Amino acid sequence: MTRSQELRTSYGAPSFQWSHLWGAAIVNPVNLKSYTIPIFNLRDPYARVFHLSWLGFFSAFLSWFAFPPLIPEAIKSDLKLTDVQVANSNVVALVATLVVRAGVGPLVDHYGPRKTMAGLLLLGAIPSGLAGTAHSAKTLYLLRFFIGILGATFVPCQAWTSAFFDKSCVGAANALVGGWGSGGATFVIMTTLFRSLMNSFGASAHVAWRVAFVVVPVPILLFVGTMVLIFGQDHPAGKWSERHNLPATTLAAQQGHEVIHDDITSSKKNTKDSEAIVTVQSVMEEEKTPIQPSVDVAVNESLTLGTTVKIFLNPLTWLPALAYLTTFGVELAIDGTMAGVLFSLYSGKRPGFTQATAGYYTSIFGFLNIVTRPFGGYFGDVLYRSFGTKGKKIWTLLCGLIMGITLLVGGFYLQRHRVPGTAELTILMGVFSISAIFSELGNGANFALVPHCNSYNNGVMSGLVGACGNLGGVIFSLVFRFQSQAGKAFWIMGVICLAINTLLFTIPVPTL
Repeated sequence: MTRSQELRTSYGAPSFQWSHLWGAAIVNPVNLKSYTIPIFNLRDPYARVFHLSWLGFFSAFLSWFAFPPLIPEAIKSDLKLTDVQVANSNVVALVATLVVRAGVGPLVDHYGPRKTMAGLLLLGAIPSGLAGTAHSAKTLYLLRFFIGILGATFVPCQAWTSAFFDKSCVGAANALVGGWGSGGATFVIMTTLFRSLMNSFGASAHVAWRVAFVVVPVPILLFVGTMVLIFGQDHPAGKWSERHNLPATTLAAQQGHEVIHDDITSSKKNTKDSEAIVTVQSVMEEEKTPIQPSVDVAVNESLTLGTTVKIFLNPLTWLPALAYLTTFGVELAIDGTMAGVLFSLYSGKRPGFTQATAGYYTSIFGFLNIVTRPFGGYFGDVLYRSFGTKGKKIWTLLCGLIMGITLLVGGFYLQRHRVPGTAELTILMGVFSISAIFSELGNGANFALVPHCNSYNNGVMSGLVGACGNLGGVIFSLVFRFQSQAGKAFWIMGVICLAINTLLFTIPVPTL
């Protein structure tokens, strides 16, 4: 075999080399999961899955979070909404995603992440196209509820990369697709488009925000959903129904795991099917080292009543779920409310401070995701190589604690300067940027940890953890809903985060 063949195979994670970014994926022959992330090699199925994962979540985010940057001035005044109705609409959107994320997890394990991702994107394009028909608070609630379906794309996004990448790099892979998918582009794109439609095309605010939904989110959702179906691959083994046709399944059975197959009978042509997708080659000529007992042999299995009970009774399930409740919950709360908070504090108090200005400032928190979330997952992988799963756990919870402390600081500062315009914008942005950074680092660290928890039902775990993240968003949005003083709302969030992350330190984790 030659080095020009499409895929190389290794029995152990290789040391990082820059060539891994554009070379063919190096995979474990037992489970066909990649030790490397070939970001720049689009001919490689692992690279295509990686890019389709984040693109799917990114396009969903364009619609799912398109309302918050437009609400403070355009939508709120156009629909004559009160502050309470705006807060209620944010809660409705988060509740919808919470419910759908929890339900999508079992679908991912049964039908695969590719079909689930495409289905959510294509289905979500319908209410997105109807967003401009909103004419009252009730219709806004209804539309935001159904658009909230798109937030569930996070589940197949994470489960897809978890199925293709080894535990030694899955933290970086999951964090990259999550971070790139949820970047702050939505705030900039929707705010800029809204302004452009008004200034360059003469559209009224009433028309501009409605047209913005049709111009950007809808065509992108349809296009990316179609790309996922055409260019995506279900599983490293080929079709999703063939995912058990791997040496990993045999090894799992030998270790005492009862393998649960779907109703669809899998083909037994394991070797031929694998070779039809990839061509294997040794990285080194020397004798291969034996397979280590820690090799990842878990393959997604459909949910049963027995596994459901086992998952819900396992404390390990709630470690990443509750940690994500705090970190992603805070991220959602900041993304959903900060534009409104800044607009109320500085509109009319600082020259030229408009809805667009508030949206641009808020977009900073989202754009941090491009770097912070990936680094959180990458650093989790680094700690894993030295300290095992415990390193990922400590890193995840430490991020949550630091985030909680900065929320306390920012909240108390804002409460002391509650008169509009008296709080220093630079101090507010500095403190809450630190909160956002550790929130997003924690999100990346969390999904480096998730594949180690109930690994045979990774789709269910991704859905459950993702749903808890939205539950956190709902809880923190309700804090803002019933606590009109923003400073107090922020420090209450900080207290909740500190309490939960401290308690989670008591939950043990597997060594590897």
